[in-house]
Amino acid sequence: MQTIKEQRVGAIRVSGLSVRTRNADEMQPTSAKIGPMWQRFFEEGLYQAIPGKQAESPVYGVYSGYESDAQGLFNVTAGVATHAPAQGFESMVIEPGRYLVFEANGPMPDAIIQAWQRVWAYFEQPGVESRAFVTDFEVYQADEQALIYIGIH
Repeated sequence: MQTIKEQRVGAIRVSGLSVRTRNADEMQPTSAKIGPMWQRFFEEGLYQAIPGKQAESPVYGVYSGYESDAQGLFNVTAGVATHAPAQGFESMVIEPGRYLVFEANGPMPDAIIQAWQRVWAYFEQPGVESRAFVTDFEVYQADEQALIYIGIH
């Protein structure tokens, strides 16, 4: 079992592409929006193209605008850290606060999907921290390495 650590995170502005979806829709190829958004992000070279990108920014996947919980609607943004909202792109701020950090290692997107399954299983356990459902995010550190940060109360 991997170690889950807690970390405090400051506010981070992320600009990029966004979609609004729900987990149930993502389970069906005909209604999934997250995969096509990421495909466009990489095919169009947006990592380099988003104006105002911070020099050392990793790629972020940000989950925000939660309607309720893991079953409700939410926004997903594929982007990079920017100094200000980027013209022509969606922009949002990762909320500062306490996060639990989960690791994803291996070929993507399978590794990130498996890591999310571990996240959901973790929060179903009795007596663990409760999710804040404000902002959660993925940080892609290398081709086969990412971290998932889950906001907690």
